[in-house]
Amino acid sequence: MSLIPATILTGFLGSGKTTLLKRVLSEAHGQKIAIIENEFGEENIDNDILVTDSQEQIIQMSNGCICCTIREDLREALQLLAAKKRQGLLDFDRVVIETTGVADPGPVAQTFFMDDEIAESYLLDSILTLVDAKHANQQLDDRQEARRQVGFADQIFISKTDLVSAEEVADLQHRLKHMNPRAPQKAVHFGEVALSEVFDLRGFNLNTKLDIDPDFLKEDDHDHDHAGHDHAPGESCNHLSHQHGHHHAHDDDVKSFVFRSDRAFDPAKLEDFLGAVVNIYGPRMLRYKGVLYMKGTDRKVIFQGVHQLMGSDLGPAWGPDEKRCSKMVFIGIDLPQDIFLQGMEQSLV
Repeated sequence: MSLIPATILTGFLGSGKTTLLKRVLSEAHGQKIAIIENEFGEENIDNDILVTDSQEQIIQMSNGCICCTIREDLREALQLLAAKKRQGLLDFDRVVIETTGVADPGPVAQTFFMDDEIAESYLLDSILTLVDAKHANQQLDDRQEARRQVGFADQIFISKTDLVSAEEVADLQHRLKHMNPRAPQKAVHFGEVALSEVFDLRGFNLNTKLDIDPDFLKEDDHDHDHAGHDHAPGESCNHLSHQHGHHHAHDDDVKSFVFRSDRAFDPAKLEDFLGAVVNIYGPRMLRYKGVLYMKGTDRKVIFQGVHQLMGSDLGPAWGPDEKRCSKMVFIGIDLPQDIFLQGMEQSLV
């Protein structure tokens, strides 16, 4: 049986997760989707919207989709669904986990890597985060969970943009980009979004290219132009991306920074360094991902991690005319950028 793709849908209260889900469930796409609602608390209101009058925990819907509400362990729910699929009792192609509005998606993502039984049945595809344009700044200012949800995202959907000015949307996008430069952003209207932007994004697939918005690495216009000065031959990739931005009003604790170099990494040194920082800062390291130029191999090394879990894979070979260069983005909560960048620098050959 091939692995069942899983998508984590997150976003703060009222950001439009249920609207998006309803749309995904009701669209005639011929896919059978199992929805796991990871709700805590007394009564689950969302369930009434999605499916009516049923006391069961797993509900088969008219279009072949399945809804499953869990109040205890996500692991058990995933195991139960996979077992029923294997036994031919349930038929579904993929799973979407809707987290509660105040959840940190980190532990949900970790379930797919830490539990062997889950890892043998499921493939974590991506984390989608919905951000409500009208209330986002306040939520990001006040609530760390909202900032974490942005930091973890592989794709950000901005809802309710019709309720704010174009300038406010642009400011919000700028802020989100500084928190997470690797997640593409898209404004959505009432959950209307193409399925190709929701499923099979391969955000956790190690072999994908590293998507960092190219403009993110440029300086803001009125900043001192560190990036523009001439480099000696062979060091064109070495400057670090500075993180000033013109939004001093938001000093978010979730921030990103990028390490780049065109010298090769010493694999043993890099492993020691990353092992050490993950030991200390792991809980604050939300996502980190890179394409690395490693001594001793002609292939790119694709690296990524979530919290304390990290892994690497050999990617495609470097092209004959391709410039060998490492790029790694770190997204985390109050990470000491200088320690990370210096440690990475010292892990080079």
